[in-house]
Amino acid sequence: MEKIKRKTMLYKTGVEYGDYTINHVQGCAHGCKFPCYAMMMAKRFGTAKTYEEWCVPKLAENALEILDKEIPKLKDKIESVQLCFSTDPFMYGYDEVSRMSIEIIKKLNGAGIKCTALTKGILPIELAQLSPENEYGITLVSLDEGFRKEMEPNTASYQDRIASLRALHDARCKTWVSIEPYPTPNFIEQDLNEILEAISFCDKIIFGRLNYNKKVSEYKDYKAYFNGLVEQVIAYCEANGKQYHIKDGTIT
Repeated sequence: MEKIKRKTMLYKTGVEYGDYTINHVQGCAHGCKFPCYAMMMAKRFGTAKTYEEWCVPKLAENALEILDKEIPKLKDKIESVQLCFSTDPFMYGYDEVSRMSIEIIKKLNGAGIKCTALTKGILPIELAQLSPENEYGITLVSLDEGFRKEMEPNTASYQDRIASLRALHDARCKTWVSIEPYPTPNFIEQDLNEILEAISFCDKIIFGRLNYNKKVSEYKDYKAYFNGLVEQVIAYCEANGKQYHIKDGTIT
């Protein structure tokens, strides 16, 4: 795996449910076609010129060294660190990335900093040995493997993601699911309730609509469609005692 060096690792985010984040990988091999927001930002700021370039991830080999310098300066300002906002900390098929992510979480936890992780890969069971304050999540926008292979071609299967999350839940870890970017029926006909039931064990659900794709606006009454789904998610979470968060812009 190609290596790069970074000058900084921890930075404050402007994301609505984030605090600080760390992106110790440049690029992502998952090849999502929604499109990928992170890739669009990378192209905008010159980090990657093409989608093909973005899909060849590069690991920041000096991440732990930089954290040793940054943590003492920032630990009193940080509520939590999100892994990651512009890549995947447990990138499917990249054990080197996963090992680095675990070491990063250990280092942050050692300084009393809580971590939150989100993946389309497999959550390692080793995470259960770390701080009980950490929160581990998967992205899940469907249960249809045909849809996954078309839109998220290099990711872990939906059932494998769910199984890895369930294993951490059973080990008494805090777990969550991001149902985002959720597609309109002109992408795939599906029942959101089936997804909710498949993740009924998790502690928190985040829901958000698919953006940056003109096919969404081609679906008649797409705004009403997403508004209805939001009501469904909220009703499900409130009835089952779960935390929830609706992403900005989903309700219109």
